[in-house]
Amino acid sequence: MIWTTTPWTLPANQAVCLHPDIEYALVKVKDEVLVIAAQLVESVAKACGLSGYSVLAVKRGGDPVDGFRMLQCRRPLSEGLSPVLLGDFVTLDQGTGCVHIAPGHGQEDYALVLDYNASAAPGARLEIVAPLDDAGRFTESVKEFAGQHVLKANAGIVERLRTDGLLLGHSTLTHSYPHCWRCKSPVIFRATKQWFVSMDEKGLRRQALAEIGRVTWIPARGRDRIYGMIENRPDWCLSRQRVWGTPIPAFICAACREVLADPKVINHVADLVAQRGADVWFQKPAQDLMPSGTVCRKCGGHAFEKEKDILDVWFESGVSHAAVLKPRGQGWWPADLYLEGSDQHRGWFHSALLTSVTTDDRAPYKAVLTHGFVVDGAGKKMSKSAGNVVAPQDVTKQLGAEILRWWVAAQDYQEDLRISQEILTRLVEQYRKVRNTCRFLLSNLYDFDPAAHRVPFERLPELDRWALLRLYHLVTKVRRAYDEYDFRQIVHEMDYFCAVDMSAIYLDILKDRLYTFQRDSPLRRSSQTVLFDVLVALTKVMAPILSFTAEEVWRMLPAGARGNPETASVHLADLPVPDPRWADQTLGRRWERLLELRAAVQNVLEASRREKVIGSSLEAAVTLEVDPQKGHRRQVRAVLELSGCSGHVPRPSHVV
Repeated sequence: MIWTTTPWTLPANQAVCLHPDIEYALVKVKDEVLVIAAQLVESVAKACGLSGYSVLAVKRGGDPVDGFRMLQCRRPLSEGLSPVLLGDFVTLDQGTGCVHIAPGHGQEDYALVLDYNASAAPGARLEIVAPLDDAGRFTESVKEFAGQHVLKANAGIVERLRTDGLLLGHSTLTHSYPHCWRCKSPVIFRATKQWFVSMDEKGLRRQALAEIGRVTWIPARGRDRIYGMIENRPDWCLSRQRVWGTPIPAFICAACREVLADPKVINHVADLVAQRGADVWFQKPAQDLMPSGTVCRKCGGHAFEKEKDILDVWFESGVSHAAVLKPRGQGWWPADLYLEGSDQHRGWFHSALLTSVTTDDRAPYKAVLTHGFVVDGAGKKMSKSAGNVVAPQDVTKQLGAEILRWWVAAQDYQEDLRISQEILTRLVEQYRKVRNTCRFLLSNLYDFDPAAHRVPFERLPELDRWALLRLYHLVTKVRRAYDEYDFRQIVHEMDYFCAVDMSAIYLDILKDRLYTFQRDSPLRRSSQTVLFDVLVALTKVMAPILSFTAEEVWRMLPAGARGNPETASVHLADLPVPDPRWADQTLGRRWERLLELRAAVQNVLEASRREKVIGSSLEAAVTLEVDPQKGHRRQVRAVLELSGCSGHVPRPSHVV
């Protein structure tokens, strides 16, 4: 006993499906025995008004001895018998536990029948029947309802079942049914002939899965996502029924309907398209698109029709690696990086992988990076109706393109990217720190010629060598972050370097040297040497993100700073390479202690300022308990920026 909400699919019935692990009852009603899921007998009897029934036996659907697999059922509206099949998709939520199978009208039904046919004897295989035309009307194969639209034929089909004594119950219910998103009409599922790429016949699935493991996926979870999709996807349906698109270069014999799609014909069409464009397919008749003398290999016919289907647009985008990169010559293919939103694991990344493995036995990319989608400051999807859209054109107009680029780099692109006026305002302040740092550096290099005034590293004072140590760490971390596409880390490192290492510490301490020392003073030139190295390196590391700012700074560098003519633009220069001499870790540990001391003293001075004891730090002098063996007095005095600083040996109970 089957139950269906789509009576119009009954003419296409090919089988009945039971669940292998569900128990089914043999229910005697008058002179008939019905098969119903044991758990549903009572509810089915009530719905159909069955009385006086008795349960003769209960059997598991997939029982190898007493099961139902050998049963044959008479089809209700067509000739032939329908076998009983087993499937895990059968549920006990509704119906009888016995499912009507019409492989021409449902994906699960279709897959079940394909699986059955794979092991069935040739004479026992089931057909994929869909007796409908393109307008959704029954064809002549369903004589009684031929020409009727299937949805309007439901009532007639129900009445026919009643007349034939095959209808045990009938009711009206409201349930979920797929509708067209555009016109809101009910959707009819119909199996039609299509062009497919087999995933398993020649090992495409196996090879594609192997290639996934050879690609770098950023973030790493992208690998598992596309692996699962490829592992479980069905064969790829390449054809689409649309009026215009990229044609499938195949022909159908007008006499015997044999399909002709051999390499010679396909290459001939490809040459015509290369010469005249894709429209040639739609403008020329079939005989003008085929090599002269072409005949049907089956019947010898000379008359052909063009294939009307077009290619799936994902196939078009998927072969871009061959259409764009390969013509450029050696070194361009495979691509270094494919970059798109996370939805493209199912789209572009997916189709590109399959087409490339099919034709070239490898993935078309070395790495794949995916990102989230832009949402508002609260994490909600942006829409005009919600009034929360932040247009990039508006951001560029109000704040400049650099702020938009800085925002993109500052986000964790592995998640959705939030944007709001508040977020942008905060980033504007970050950007200003970087820009003002560059302005300060440039303003103090107006009389510096690196060829004439550079101070050798060995003669740099400790403060300057500390600044180069910080630059060493910046460049090292930024280079690694660029290699790992970790742009947010780059923004963080640049912000900290400019705001803390430079503005708050080094440049703050340096002002006396720059503004009060003689022009050619060794200490002033030492400072300028470091300022120059910092500015050149900073400009290069910011260039991929703050492209316009970096170029502006680059063009204002002191004469000869840009090097060779080919580096007239910062975007033609390589990223800086950190000088290993700068990596003095012993100096770094010493200065960590000095800066801790500076912070402690500044806290005391800040408290004195709040209490109106002093106005600025230059009005203060401090006395420190110091270890005479460490000899830090000169550095301490410079770091603290005070009018006076003295020290004495600490008492045994004190440690400094």
